Amino acid sequence: MTKAKLPSGHKARKRFGQNFLVDMGIINHIVRQIQPKPGDNLVEIGPGQGAITGPLLEAANALNVIELDRDLIPVLLAQFAKYRDFKIHSADALNFDFAQLAGGDKAPLRVIGNLPYNISTPLIFHLLEHRQYIRDMHFMLQKEVVLRLAASPGDKNYGRLSIMAQYFCDVELLFEVPPESFDPAPKVDSAIVRLIPHTTLPFVAQNLDNFSRLVKTAFAQRRKTLRNGLKPLLDAQGYAIIEEQLKLDLSQRAENIALSEYIAMSNALWGEAPFQQPS
Repeated sequence: MTKAKLPSGHKARKRFGQNFLVDMGIINHIVRQIQPKPGDNLVEIGPGQGAITGPLLEAANALNVIELDRDLIPVLLAQFAKYRDFKIHSADALNFDFAQLAGGDKAPLRVIGNLPYNISTPLIFHLLEHRQYIRDMHFMLQKEVVLRLAASPGDKNYGRLSIMAQYFCDVELLFEVPPESFDPAPKVDSAIVRLIPHTTLPFVAQNLDNFSRLVKTAFAQRRKTLRNGLKPLLDAQGYAIIEEQLKLDLSQRAENIALSEYIAMSNALWGEAPFQQPS
């Protein structure tokens, strides 16, 4: 393994979930998957010591980075001072307004990040709230999370995260990354995932809150059948709609039901109306 030449003196901080990528082979592979070009509106979340930042800037000459660790900011500024369009936002990405980097005549955002496990899921959903501004996202995540994002019905990893992410995006697992590619080495494998927000949703939930509630309830006790798992939401009429109108087998478990079927259930049961608890 060829190691990246990174600034010395900054120790990874556990409270920020920092594991710095140092394997040049992996770094180059990630950049090839992203294919950054001049004119791209690139945003890197958690640049760390700049392992991917450098190649991105070399290819595109412009980059916004969002970094929570203030001690890393002077390190990054010194390292990339020659790039006039390198901008650092000292902020928590979970609360950052990504719309400020897009809109108007700006190109759609291309978001990149090596995300700590503890914020990966909420951050992805925060970004999806800004999906109209986003062209694509490339993330390094814990392998387990990527498998869940990309899973298909019938897969043991298929669940609420799979369905909600795939409702909004095309999801693709690109490749896996071993622990020794980082310093310090994490105790888990990682993987790179690509998410591309749909320009037109392939299936449309008439009420997104109802759809989300349905999926969350179905997977709350995933070993149960749908008939038992959906009891908090359905009355006899609701069960009849699913079985007779939609022809869905309620003896199946939640993990066997496709995204399109969950949307069909939500639309048939409640349509656009707010959910009401069955009496």
